[in-house]
Amino acid sequence: MKTIALTSLLLLAPALLGAQEVSLSLGTQAPPAALEDLDGNPVQLLDFVEEGKVTLLEFWALWCDNCEALQPQMKEIARRWEGQVNVVAVAVAVNQNPRRVRRHVEDHAPGHPYLWDARGEAVRAYGAATTSIVVILDQAGKVAYTGVGRNQDLVGKIRELVEG
Repeated sequence: MKTIALTSLLLLAPALLGAQEVSLSLGTQAPPAALEDLDGNPVQLLDFVEEGKVTLLEFWALWCDNCEALQPQMKEIARRWEGQVNVVAVAVAVNQNPRRVRRHVEDHAPGHPYLWDARGEAVRAYGAATTSIVVILDQAGKVAYTGVGRNQDLVGKIRELVEG
């Protein structure tokens, strides 16, 4: 019985904890990762990290309910702090493909780019063990926030970083 309770707690922990240090340590410089755009062209994740701008990275999947729950905040951030914040979704290569992701982007017009992590390079570099992990980089490209799950206050963290 204790094993079942402990296992249940471990499985629920990310949802219960919400925002937390779940990926890279705070203050870590953003690591490079080779990805693709949704047309299969090679891109570097750091090309989307601009000095002087905050960058929000979400490790995302079509089938991720938590990712869907975060979408309104992502859209608000992209709209509200346009020109000050780069929002990027890193589509993981688990149970989805670029064609389906591209169709989702076309149907939902999220207002920010989606990149394809075909080889899992970004997942490994950022220690993203699951979807709905968000990594926010400050204006110097250092990790200022990491969290997982649907109950993250991304708007509040971005406001804190952009507006002080």
